[in-house]
Amino acid sequence: MEPPIEVGADLRPEVAIRLASQGVRLLWRDDFVAARRLLAAMGKRLPARAPDFYRYRQSRRNRARVLGMLLVEVGPDLRVDLPRAPDVRAAVRAAGGEPGLVPLTELLGMLSAYEWRVKGVPVEALGARIHPHYGVFAPTRQDYVSLVARAPLSGVRRAFDIGTGTGVLAAVLARRGVPEVVATDIAPAAVACARENVRRLGLPQVRVVEADLFPPGRADLVVCNPPWLPGAARSALDAAVFDPGSRMLAGFLTGAAAHLAGGGEVWLILSDLAELVGLRTRSELLARFAAAGLTVADRLDAPRRRHPGADPLAKARSQEVVSLWRLHP
Repeated sequence: MEPPIEVGADLRPEVAIRLASQGVRLLWRDDFVAARRLLAAMGKRLPARAPDFYRYRQSRRNRARVLGMLLVEVGPDLRVDLPRAPDVRAAVRAAGGEPGLVPLTELLGMLSAYEWRVKGVPVEALGARIHPHYGVFAPTRQDYVSLVARAPLSGVRRAFDIGTGTGVLAAVLARRGVPEVVATDIAPAAVACARENVRRLGLPQVRVVEADLFPPGRADLVVCNPPWLPGAARSALDAAVFDPGSRMLAGFLTGAAAHLAGGGEVWLILSDLAELVGLRTRSELLARFAAAGLTVADRLDAPRRRHPGADPLAKARSQEVVSLWRLHP
């Protein structure tokens, strides 16, 4: 890899884009606030619209690649030695970052994630805040949480929350009176995050374990909110949105019945966005239920959300419905 070239406030956005598009890394050696302004100016000049979902993702990947060429140096003490640079040490440390050249986009993501981690995300169904860690999907949208908060629930002594993330759904189940909740996640960062959240909330009945899908044993209720879109995940946060080959969805549905106690129920929380953008059909989803030996007992839908028209996927998102499927073996 070629060494980066050092740049400063005299670098024009169009020149920065041309160099970055050619694979030239740009190491910023000037005022930190000016670097943020340059990054914003570059972003405005890069195309963000596309006629379909596939080209939209492609344009987003190219946009991320180009913007990621603007670098800052994080020193051995995890400081950024630039005029007007914020103290990034705690944010970098919390994200598991290391000294070296870091894309400004990544550093800003660390700072933003750390702010969420410190302040927390208010969750109405809990009457409390959830504190997401870097790389763990934050429960900023409440529709899927509200479905778990209002779905019929009685006689459940033990529940599994598969792919718990921040632990928000496990916490909702515990607050609803489930005496034992086992929450799993395959990502160590998510396990650490969920454990911290249930500890903050004072929920000793929730146990968080690292596992690929199911823990040992059976439960009266098995819940999963898998990534909603089939497709390749290209970052830690992508993994909360994209499910390569529908692996998690298929694995959950295939194994759910074997982990249910007698008379138990499966809750699958899923958006129909994949259907709206042509990545999956409703008949394919229902066929997956049937192949897993599961029948639909009921479906609860969350109200649609409104989306600004500037978003390339605004039309699909304006029609999106998030559902909680109640499934029985």
